[in-house]
Amino acid sequence: MNTFDHKALLKSLTTRPGIYQMYGEAGKILYVGKAKNLKNRVGSYFRAKGLAAKTMALVAKIQDIQVTVTTTEVDALLLEHNLIKTQQPPYNILLRDDKSYPYIFLSTQDKYPRLSLHRGAKRRKGKYFGPYPSAGAVRESLHFLQKVFRVRQCEDSYFRNRSRACLQHQIERCSAPCVELVTESEYEAQVDSARLFLQGKSQQLMVQLADEMERAAAALEYERAALYRDQLSQLQHVQASQGIEGVAGDLDILAAAVSAGRCCVQVLFVRGARVLGSKSYYPPLKLEETAAEVLAAFLPQYYLAGTRAIPGEIIVNQLPADAETLSEAFSVYAQRKVKLKCRVRDARARWMLLAQQTAETNLKSYLEGRKTALERRQALQDVLNLQETPQRMECFDISHSSGEATVASCVVFDINGPCKSDYRKFNIEGITPGDDYAAMQQALERRYKRLAKGEGVCPDVLFIDGGKGQVAQAMSVLEELQISGVEVIGVAKGTTRKAGFETLVWGDTGRERQLPGDSAALHLIQHIRDEAHRFAITGHRARRDKKRRTSLLEGIPGVGAKRRRELLRHFGSAEGVKNASVVELKKISGISANLAREIYDHLHHDG
Repeated sequence: MNTFDHKALLKSLTTRPGIYQMYGEAGKILYVGKAKNLKNRVGSYFRAKGLAAKTMALVAKIQDIQVTVTTTEVDALLLEHNLIKTQQPPYNILLRDDKSYPYIFLSTQDKYPRLSLHRGAKRRKGKYFGPYPSAGAVRESLHFLQKVFRVRQCEDSYFRNRSRACLQHQIERCSAPCVELVTESEYEAQVDSARLFLQGKSQQLMVQLADEMERAAAALEYERAALYRDQLSQLQHVQASQGIEGVAGDLDILAAAVSAGRCCVQVLFVRGARVLGSKSYYPPLKLEETAAEVLAAFLPQYYLAGTRAIPGEIIVNQLPADAETLSEAFSVYAQRKVKLKCRVRDARARWMLLAQQTAETNLKSYLEGRKTALERRQALQDVLNLQETPQRMECFDISHSSGEATVASCVVFDINGPCKSDYRKFNIEGITPGDDYAAMQQALERRYKRLAKGEGVCPDVLFIDGGKGQVAQAMSVLEELQISGVEVIGVAKGTTRKAGFETLVWGDTGRERQLPGDSAALHLIQHIRDEAHRFAITGHRARRDKKRRTSLLEGIPGVGAKRRRELLRHFGSAEGVKNASVVELKKISGISANLAREIYDHLHHDG
């Protein structure tokens, strides 16, 4: 029975702002809250009626309440955030998202600057653009920049040791400054164009490109004019698809949806007047009942954790009761004015509707059974020590019968599980039968050459059904194609070759690890690996059966359906006929000596 004397506490409380900490048995923290008026806010928990069931459950556990008085409500908000982060109270919304966010880095100190993905402290000299919502958003932007402006993205060590242009130049994704196929001034102009694009100055960039196109055409430099024309076309397409008329600056749009005791907060990222992507969060509800209450608890943890930049404008679908305090706190933290809005028009209104609909759809899917898949991906994130939950995973496997009809499979899993429309089979040709390493290399090259051209979607994790040899092949192919940011993991069968004894092999370090049999991450890996195995076997059997349906005996002059049946009945199979001598063939009814020699020569023509 709860013996806490709340009446004595309320008599001593001040009406000033501050934070309150609720403790249960053995001094265990239960909840941390802030208040504009401590006396009124704490007193609201002990009303005779009108409390929600969750709040009543919390109050029943209270053994002590401690308060800290602050000068302003903003100070109370900041202190509340720090205490939630350090104490992790079970009745507060806890946001598990303290990973660093990625940027695009331009190495301006180099003679030929490089564009690359960057995460972590900004120690290198250069220009940083972002932050982006995910590594996938960075890769998408880098692919676009590579395709349009042809600025190099290769590692410096790779760049310095080139003696001839690489594949990226051959597929028109790089101007090859490594072997000086572009002048320094021409390359600098391309870098300046990429910089303007990343700064969100697309209109200024398009004016410059149009002027350059006209100058090149007037000088009869039609190839250069065509290059500017293509760049203009690409930029116009991107601008049209984003719908950014009249929009300037950086902003985030957050929409919260609440249903059946769960919630989804959808964050839409707009940087440089371009939509870079979105991200979904599913914080467990404790005391919050409405979208406004969820956002009031979510926003401080999201923006005050120090892992992301606070944009100048934050738009929400429901305005929290303490919106002014939040806006002031964010302004203090960012050291500039930050606006928190709810009512918006034009492009902002369309984006808000998109975020709202996405939050509602994602929450519905989550409640219908995606929870297990999310937990497995989060477990995999922890096992692989990834910066963020993997959104896309691919797995390769090889199948053949003693080297015959070799087929490689590639299966794809996304946040919803198997993405069968993205599955691919590769019929392997031109290798030594049974050489799994060569088969794996061919499949990976065929799959990821498209990616190097800026087509398709790059996976966050690449699983290889095999050990160190197959993993080494994968790493070699990705390095040759200059594809980075992909975690390569081999899934090697244990000595017993039974499920649950698999060994994971890290591609970058060669580290090996076995996961416990009840690991959610292992269950996801097994699911992906087994699906790749099933798909490879299906493809192999189909190819083998098709080949076998086309009998070795077809196409032999003088051997029709009747004689084929007689030969197969006598020797059991087409392979048996091939292994027979001329003397043995002559013994079959209807096969003359000349026909027996012709059959033998036809079957052994290639060997």
